[in-house]
Amino acid sequence: MVAQMRATAEDVAALAGVSAKTVSRVFNQRELVHPETAERVMSAAKRLRFRPNTLARGLRRGGGTNTVGLIVGELGNPFYYKVASGLEQELAPHGFGLLVATTDDTVEGEQRVADILLSQRISALAIIPVSDDQSYLEGERQLGTPIVAIDRPATNLVADSVVLSNDAGSYGATKRLLQHGHRRISYVCNPASIYSQTERVAGYRRAMREAGTDPTPWERLEDDRSLPPERAIADLLTLATPPTALICGNNRMTIGALRAMRALGDTSTALIGFDDFDTADVLNVSVITYDPHELGRQAARVAIERMHDLTGVARQLILPTHVIERGTGERLPQDHNHQQTESR
Repeated sequence: MVAQMRATAEDVAALAGVSAKTVSRVFNQRELVHPETAERVMSAAKRLRFRPNTLARGLRRGGGTNTVGLIVGELGNPFYYKVASGLEQELAPHGFGLLVATTDDTVEGEQRVADILLSQRISALAIIPVSDDQSYLEGERQLGTPIVAIDRPATNLVADSVVLSNDAGSYGATKRLLQHGHRRISYVCNPASIYSQTERVAGYRRAMREAGTDPTPWERLEDDRSLPPERAIADLLTLATPPTALICGNNRMTIGALRAMRALGDTSTALIGFDDFDTADVLNVSVITYDPHELGRQAARVAIERMHDLTGVARQLILPTHVIERGTGERLPQDHNHQQTESR
């Protein structure tokens, strides 16, 4: 197959019987062109499958394109594509498109795809940070590109952010398990060093210590992304004295816990996962949840506002989390005698 040459503005002008300058006006300042002429140009453009080069037009003006870039981990995770969906829903009515690039949750990938997106002269950049240092974006911010961090604040960079009430979410889940009589409550996450997890661990620890229980023996905070979640959970559940309840730090860990528990025939360990997922309701999994679409929508609003006003201090929006009880988080501890002895 031989590819056809793309039509140019001059080709459209010839077919419509107007000048190339008139074609340019139709696509950039249509209100200045007589409606009948504009309609003739648009009809010719459609017949020739002509698309204006918005990137080149933006470069000629010294500005950007009507696109916003989004950097996420990997689109297999429902959290990421729901955030992307929220961004797109909010951007579209304002005339902005969305370019999504994935880092595969690696530090190297983050900076690589940021460079690619910024080379497209995007109007703003939204990023779910992986690296613990976003200072490489400071020069671009000073050039006027708004940068919004989602889920985790940017580090070493002045940027707006939209995050979750992570601490409150894990604190509330731990309190519920304590109220059901659990004391051996494990918090399990991988990766552990990112902002959202350190906040979630802090909420868990606060609730445990308020109950007079040392959380240290029950924490499993991993930073090895290659470690299968089900293996980490299986190691916990096969201890001589296993936990009676699990709080999983993200949806990947929760799914791994379900697999491990099924393999072990475990139907008694209580389970609450951070992040909802598509089949959690069918599986009766209790979760700490929030609206990922709203994270994206709020990030889009902040980016648009910042495009119009680059002044002012960076701000942080904190969106709420809450627990949904579906069954797994309401299981009572099975070794009541041990629990009563331990709680005295």
